[in-house]
Amino acid sequence: MTRIAIALAGYGKIARDQHERAIADSADFQLVAVADPAARHAHLPSHDSLASMLQAQPEIAAVSLCMPPASRSAAAMEVLAAARHVLLEKPPCATPAQAEHLVDAARRQKVTLYTAWHSQHAAGVEAARHWLSDKTIHSVRVNWKEDARVWHPGQAWIWRQGGFGVFDPGINALSILTTILPGELRVLDAELEVPANCATPIAARLQLAGQNFPVTAEFDFRQTGPQSWDIDVGTSAGGLVLSQGGNSLVINGERQETGPEAEYARLYARFAGLIRSGRSEADLAPLRLASEALDKGRSVTVDAFEDAA
Repeated sequence: MTRIAIALAGYGKIARDQHERAIADSADFQLVAVADPAARHAHLPSHDSLASMLQAQPEIAAVSLCMPPASRSAAAMEVLAAARHVLLEKPPCATPAQAEHLVDAARRQKVTLYTAWHSQHAAGVEAARHWLSDKTIHSVRVNWKEDARVWHPGQAWIWRQGGFGVFDPGINALSILTTILPGELRVLDAELEVPANCATPIAARLQLAGQNFPVTAEFDFRQTGPQSWDIDVGTSAGGLVLSQGGNSLVINGERQETGPEAEYARLYARFAGLIRSGRSEADLAPLRLASEALDKGRSVTVDAFEDAA
């Protein structure tokens, strides 16, 4: 089967570490170009802008958008207008309204739009969803804490308006919750700790409501030492714990076999299937929850944050 010619728009850390590697290992795609105003690929054509790349290389059939979310909506509209398929790194856009416009544009252009929530493809998530499907859930607790200096060094955009702050990783937890839990979640309360020199929160505490069960979540960018990406679910049949970002699953104290970690490989397999079947997949539930918490949350000013310790 002919491989799909794909390009990366935005060639920063996540594009190099995850997307490029997954594409290289894929039987479905071939990376043919990158577009980034500052970064260059060692071997492939590298363009200063998305527009110049699309014009210069008409063979490009799909583009993965890996730039900061504040720029992603305009970039996606540009790619869709050129009738190319689009994969959106998370968060897909700065707002749900922007994402909804993209859904409409993809439908008009008859191309594929895919919101790529990589944590939904973590090794333990589907097994967790299946086990919970017939259980009565009593409570859910999320502990999602990491060191921003380790995972987001030099990424100044994350602290600017539209950059999501601690919700950039925290939205991964929300994407897992909306996958494994029944029904819709609602934000009841949110407290946001915002550094004095930043526009976005460095920590957040959320209270959400599920289908007759409470959900509490704590996100924090100040964790040092061991990192925490854990979801603890109490049910009528005992406890379930997803840890390591959804890649480790323990049910009633027994570790389950989950297979290898291959989130981005699964993303690209899914993207290829959608393209070849002429469909789109736009899951906006995690973005809506994050946006609601950021819009309605109470802000508390805390000490200024400096990228270098």
